[in-house]
Amino acid sequence: MFLAAFTSSGPREVSPDATLLSRLLHKDVSAFEQLYDRHSRLVYGLVLRILQQASTSEEVVQDVFLQLWRNAGQYDAARGPFVPWLCTMARNRALDHLRLKSERQRRREDQPDELPSVVVAPEYEKALDEKRLAERVRTLMASLTPQQKKAIELAYFEGLSHSEIAAALKEPLGTVKSWIRNGLLRLKEGLQATT
Repeated sequence: MFLAAFTSSGPREVSPDATLLSRLLHKDVSAFEQLYDRHSRLVYGLVLRILQQASTSEEVVQDVFLQLWRNAGQYDAARGPFVPWLCTMARNRALDHLRLKSERQRRREDQPDELPSVVVAPEYEKALDEKRLAERVRTLMASLTPQQKKAIELAYFEGLSHSEIAAALKEPLGTVKSWIRNGLLRLKEGLQATT
């Protein structure tokens, strides 16, 4: 299936993803790392929007790329570009995770009430610390320049690469990288000052 992209008649430009996938079929670790670097932010952003939980989203992203490593040959270039295929795989994994979670919850609710109930005191202090940290991050984000804030949001919440951000904002790539780097440094300094 995958090799159809390389055997069609006539000259055709092969995308960087297709080249990397070809190498991945031969278990080339470098190709896998490059694919991960190119697309992990996009996949993470998509999964996070579905699951609404950072740690779980990170696990699902790892599962998606592990599945890619094991089953790169399942990609069929004749059916469409690589990125939508990868996003579909990520979406399906995230939805599977949600279904599994709701199934576990349903089973817990279906258990008979004969089990002794255990009262657990909420961890107020931990919840309060997390709330304070979230408020601090929001305050620090608001203190950034509009350019820094927009570039960071596009990179970390939308999953865009630096090049894609530069194109979207119609700014030079170096400028975008500086905005992100300087903005992240300000956030880090601000968070360290409060601890």
